[in-house]
Amino acid sequence: MPASPVRGPRLTPSALPAPVPHLRRWLGGLLLAAVALLGMSPAHADLARIRQAGTLKVAVYKGLPPFSSLAGSQYAGIDVALAQALGKALGLSVALMPFDADEDMSDDLRAMVWRGHYLGYGPADVMLHVPVDRAFMRANDKALIVAPYYRETFVLAQDRERVRDVRGLEDLAGQPTGAAAGSAGANALLSAGGGALRDQVRIYAEAGAALNALFAGEIAAALVTRAQYESALKAGGRAAGRYAATDISAPLLPPRGWAVGMAVKAGERELAEALESALDKIRGNGELARIFGGYGVSMQAP
Repeated sequence: MPASPVRGPRLTPSALPAPVPHLRRWLGGLLLAAVALLGMSPAHADLARIRQAGTLKVAVYKGLPPFSSLAGSQYAGIDVALAQALGKALGLSVALMPFDADEDMSDDLRAMVWRGHYLGYGPADVMLHVPVDRAFMRANDKALIVAPYYRETFVLAQDRERVRDVRGLEDLAGQPTGAAAGSAGANALLSAGGGALRDQVRIYAEAGAALNALFAGEIAAALVTRAQYESALKAGGRAAGRYAATDISAPLLPPRGWAVGMAVKAGERELAEALESALDKIRGNGELARIFGGYGVSMQAP
């Protein structure tokens, strides 16, 4: 935790010298000027600061392909392209603030949206890929979560030659199946049928590794997100004919997936509205769908 700021002795009103008349007038004029400049609105002040600086600081996750990950010496992905499109729509340049995911997304919001990391990194003006969920929003009221732009869902990516018809996870009995460590997909597979599939489940460091194992024939199926599967197909230049993605339901998987949007600091309503307007613009002119399509990902309405 950062150290508390050093405070001096507290002065009571009676301990303060009364201002002389010309100083009182000067202070009053300064206050009126500040009120006029800020419009009596912290949100307006923040948006004005961003416009004056000419740069929108956008927080994106470091290892979240196909949305944001390091490609060579620079970050690339759907969220990176979205950040650039939002900046362009607002007439601002964009400064990315890539960060490592913490154990809890509430910690990510604290570090990148409303307080800043204890090591001095952040906060950003806006963070992308934040769940738009009422319970999550109530639990994180120091952030304002808005502008959903995609719906994430889990799918069972399967080799058609080995797994032909899957209605539930129990149909995978006898087939090696993979998922990313710590993901909801991994938890769903390990708990399916009271642990009946546990011996055949293979856990990989990331979803991309599980999909590579699928394409190499090492496993018959992988439980990953639709975006991870579709982008891996495009990146590998593979035809979808041999593989399929089946929507799957399981107790530990969100039944309809989850919408993702953006977060700004609570109270920054004008900034949030500007971002919502920018998103509406790039959605309306087809740019958002083109961004997703560029990574092989079908646009799933939130």
